[in-house]
Amino acid sequence: MKIKKSQSKQKAEQRAEKPRVSDLNAALKMRAEADLPAAPVEGIRRVTQPRRKDEAKADAPRKAQEQQASAEFRDRTERQSSQSSRGRQAPEEHTPTTGRFFYALKVPASVTGPLSEAQRKLKGNWRTTGREQMHVTLCYLPSAPLDRLAELKALGARLTENLGPMDVKLRGTGYFPNEGSPRVWFVKVEAEGLDELAASLRAGVHELGIETEELGFKAHITLARRKGPAPRVPPMNFELGWKAGGATLQRSHLQKTGPVHEQVSTFRFQTVGQPTAPPDASSLTPTTTDHSSSPTQQTETQEPS
Repeated sequence: MKIKKSQSKQKAEQRAEKPRVSDLNAALKMRAEADLPAAPVEGIRRVTQPRRKDEAKADAPRKAQEQQASAEFRDRTERQSSQSSRGRQAPEEHTPTTGRFFYALKVPASVTGPLSEAQRKLKGNWRTTGREQMHVTLCYLPSAPLDRLAELKALGARLTENLGPMDVKLRGTGYFPNEGSPRVWFVKVEAEGLDELAASLRAGVHELGIETEELGFKAHITLARRKGPAPRVPPMNFELGWKAGGATLQRSHLQKTGPVHEQVSTFRFQTVGQPTAPPDASSLTPTTTDHSSSPTQQTETQEPS
């Protein structure tokens, strides 16, 4: 009997242990499942899926409004840019009320030719004066009212009517300023009565209430202007001259390539009893005082400091 009881007791204990093993297996299974990556949720899958036609139709009005708003913004920006650009150009489009004028002696072709040859010695960033633009400035008016042009013409005629032809002579070259970096290369000019004519023109312009250049008068012909690093050339002497038969009133138009001069009036130098016909290019008879084969000569002296 005792053996039977012990066997039945063992079987009961084995049956009691079985649930514990199953519980252990279940726990291990739950732990393994917890370590697995989580499955993607349904909402995320729907984002990656193509949109249905009904949803696209529902968004069509919103897209149309966004495109229209973008187009309106772009048009408004272009109009503002165009208006701003026109605003900057407005002063150029308006008719000017003032101009740049100057009284001057014109230089004949027999003198501009040798001067043009001398310009070839320049190197670097020099902008040379064209032969047709060469002149001797007598009085410069930086901002003269255009409606006073008739008065400026009358002044020139009045101040030159009792003058005779002038013997103009060229001298040596120079720089302005002479110290430091030069901006202008020129040749000096001399003529009897030239300084007096320039002074009377300036005084007459002031009496009209029109401003003139403040710099003192120094008769010269500008040969070139410096626009960047450029070396000087040694000084040169020009034994040249011409007989000036009259003066002119010129208007200067600024351009990107340099000023362009427009002749608006001429004044003949004449004494009492001489004809009053206006001068032309042939009447300004040039004379040369150099009897050598070359109209220009290089000086032996060093360039002044």
